Amino acid sequence: MHVNFEYRMKKNVFLTLLAAALLTGCTNEFAQIYKSTDTSYKYECAKQYFAMGKFNQASMLLQDVVIAQKGRGAAQESLYMLALADYNNRDYESASQTFKKYFQSYPKGDYAEQAAFYIGQSLYESVPEPRLDQTPTVGAITAYQNFIDYFPDSKLREVAQKRLFDLQDNLVQKELLSAKLYYNLGGYFGNINANTESNYEACIITAQNALKTYPYTTKREDFSVLIMKSKYYLAKNSSEEKKVERYRDAEDECYGFLNEFPESKEAKTAQDFIEKCKTITKD
Repeated sequence: MHVNFEYRMKKNVFLTLLAAALLTGCTNEFAQIYKSTDTSYKYECAKQYFAMGKFNQASMLLQDVVIAQKGRGAAQESLYMLALADYNNRDYESASQTFKKYFQSYPKGDYAEQAAFYIGQSLYESVPEPRLDQTPTVGAITAYQNFIDYFPDSKLREVAQKRLFDLQDNLVQKELLSAKLYYNLGGYFGNINANTESNYEACIITAQNALKTYPYTTKREDFSVLIMKSKYYLAKNSSEEKKVERYRDAEDECYGFLNEFPESKEAKTAQDFIEKCKTITKD
């Protein structure tokens, strides 16, 4: 047992030293390649690193190659490969910018279609959750739409279209979260928008604008529920001179909701609201 343990220990130490030596050798080798002024040599090494999945090293070499190759034969391929290396290295912001640069430089180039697609794909990979700033989402939607416009017959069109719908759902979800926040704040006055007199009104405006922008969203009922409830509670919390008019508006909204969503789980709520509104508006 002692001998076997000692043997395993020696073997592990040997393997560790071997790995360290190989790593040092690879590091020294890359440093020599990186310092080289021979662009063609760098380019060939970059392709080898790319093929081995060493995208960080490939990217570092290609950044120099792209500058040196500008206007030369390998310029297209080196620029596209740099974008792919950054994409595979999960540096999506750099990848998107480089794919965009390729497409702008070579709109009819060998990789124009793929580059146009990957502008959006790179942004898609960096899209944040709906609660956060959706600037990358808007950028990805624009990029995918541009791709579809430029290459309507592309085999990648279906994927781009699906991605586009997914991204739009992200924007819808953000608007829904905003509307829900206003509704949940209700009569609290600390978060009222300067253009509204209550959070209920802010909820109504946010939800209505979302439905105008995304009329076919699958969240249409959710927005409609928020509008209906907010109009009722807005009326309930209004001053006497505005009460009757707002209850009538809430009543109309409830009827409209029942017409559009007769099977909704909130149908009973709408009916209850109508009865309560009628007690105010019947006179």
